Amino acid sequence: MMKQPLLMTAAVAALSLCTQLTAYGQSTEWALKMFDEQSHDFGVVARGSDVRHRLKLTNIYEETVHIADVKTSCGCTAAKPSQETLESLESAYIEVVMDTRKFTRQKDSAIIVTIDAPQRAEVRIPISAYIRTDVVTEPGSVNFGSVDKGETAERVIDLSYAGRGDWQIRNIENLPPYLTAQLQEVSRTAQNVAYKVKVILEPSAPVGPFRGQINLITDDATNPRVPLLVEGEIVSDIVVNPDIVSLGMLTPGEQKTMNVVIRGKRPFKIAKIECESELNAFQVRLPEEEKAVHVVPLTISTPNGSGTIVEQFNVTIDGRDEPVTFKAFCKVVAGS
Repeated sequence: MMKQPLLMTAAVAALSLCTQLTAYGQSTEWALKMFDEQSHDFGVVARGSDVRHRLKLTNIYEETVHIADVKTSCGCTAAKPSQETLESLESAYIEVVMDTRKFTRQKDSAIIVTIDAPQRAEVRIPISAYIRTDVVTEPGSVNFGSVDKGETAERVIDLSYAGRGDWQIRNIENLPPYLTAQLQEVSRTAQNVAYKVKVILEPSAPVGPFRGQINLITDDATNPRVPLLVEGEIVSDIVVNPDIVSLGMLTPGEQKTMNVVIRGKRPFKIAKIECESELNAFQVRLPEEEKAVHVVPLTISTPNGSGTIVEQFNVTIDGRDEPVTFKAFCKVVAGS
């Protein structure tokens, strides 16, 4: 029997059975509920562009979910899960890639996700795109890679158009605040136009990975937008690993300790580590020395009752305006 989806709070959330889910054993509805999207359309894209999307799924049930296989119905797409096992409340994603170099025009496919635990189910997510042949980009995306916090970076995309000589890019939309862009017309003939698109990453970009889509707005009445994938990661001067600590399944009154590594580019001192909630289930041994790598033991003493504990920790560094953060969670299950 499948159990009721969990409600996650900063303290302990109640776990209970839900008899309505017993019918899911004969359907895929319970598995489909874990996915944020039930289909995805990339829209009209340029040939050669990097067309990728992450289908997010979250295990909303008490039982562990295992992904046995991920495949596609068409060679124009490929898919891979970020992980195969999801504990209760854990999230993952299916990375979907459309091949815009070997394939053109309308392409329809499906991602087929086979789950074999806690029950068997097969989920099909339709995927579609129209790959235009008159616009080609090189490289296929604006990929900044890893950039240190506060640094500036630039990337240039070459775009070529074949069709009419008066074709124009008029604007660039959907730029986040930390990105600016510049257009440079390189050449123009009776049937071909070439541009360089420079995208600039500003020092104000926030720490963490980013992925999004900017649109080149053209004067093409039928398909005015040419989407470009933009991605990268802003690397902090201080990094916590892991930034999400999974303590697994515990019983009431049990203790468990895991190490959290806090690493800097130069030696630093930790002034304090504070919990956001008032649960008082965690203890942290605060390092006293100034050094570039701190190994911080994190111990939980679980309270009575059953449920899921989620806690955020704020780490204050001497001489640093903003704290760094990490989270820890576990599932508390009382004995029968």
